[in-house]
Amino acid sequence: MTDLSIAPEITPGHNLLAGKVAVVTAAAGTGIGSATARRLLSEGADVVVSDWHERRLKETEEALQAEFPDRRVASVPCDVSSTEQVNQLIAQAVSALGRIDIIVNNAGLGGETPVVDMTDEQWDKVIDITLNGTFRATRAALAYFREAGHGGVIVNNASVLGWRAQHGQAHYAAAKAGVMALTRCSAVEAAEYGVRINAVAPSIARHAFLDKVTSGDLLDRLAAGEAFGRAAEPWEIAATIAMLASDYTSYLTGEVVSISSQRA
Repeated sequence: MTDLSIAPEITPGHNLLAGKVAVVTAAAGTGIGSATARRLLSEGADVVVSDWHERRLKETEEALQAEFPDRRVASVPCDVSSTEQVNQLIAQAVSALGRIDIIVNNAGLGGETPVVDMTDEQWDKVIDITLNGTFRATRAALAYFREAGHGGVIVNNASVLGWRAQHGQAHYAAAKAGVMALTRCSAVEAAEYGVRINAVAPSIARHAFLDKVTSGDLLDRLAAGEAFGRAAEPWEIAATIAMLASDYTSYLTGEVVSISSQRA
């Protein structure tokens, strides 16, 4: 019998995205973004990785290019809190790889502060990166797709905290609930451009950076509450993102897919 409490080996790619070009934000480091870039490459896509941290971004680009020498990998630094930089990301990605077919809006920022102690600055920063950043990238991508005329896919990274309540997470939960609403509304508008927009809502995907910025005891408690008794591996989230970016979900738009046993 399969023991679901043990993370499986990474499943191989099946060429789901052959000939596609994807852009992934917040793709440097050890988290869902870099795992998504790797997954899209394994499915046959060429990828532009983006992040605000230029050193980690360059390291990620070089590592991915070495791992996938037959694929094209480019990097564009971008802070999603800047409209100018987000617009430049789209323009430079097209310049580097010729077109864009897939945008994965992964950039987000969390924190752990009760509402009574939360400053305006803490609230504003999380909302600006997590929700407004997704809006800026969606807007820029749709402007590109409208003119390009070849259709495309946008996949947003939301969170089960868009549905759930968790102590100290009001700003992050509000931002992720906003990402869910943005996904639904923009999907209705994007249909006329031949664009599908969906989101994933992971519960907990554990990786080195998350362990660095979050209490280990909290992460252990959250993981224990999942049906499998463990956190997801970042690649497991990335595999679902790849599915949503592929033609396997050609009739799916405006949906939020919970990658968790517990939607609420």
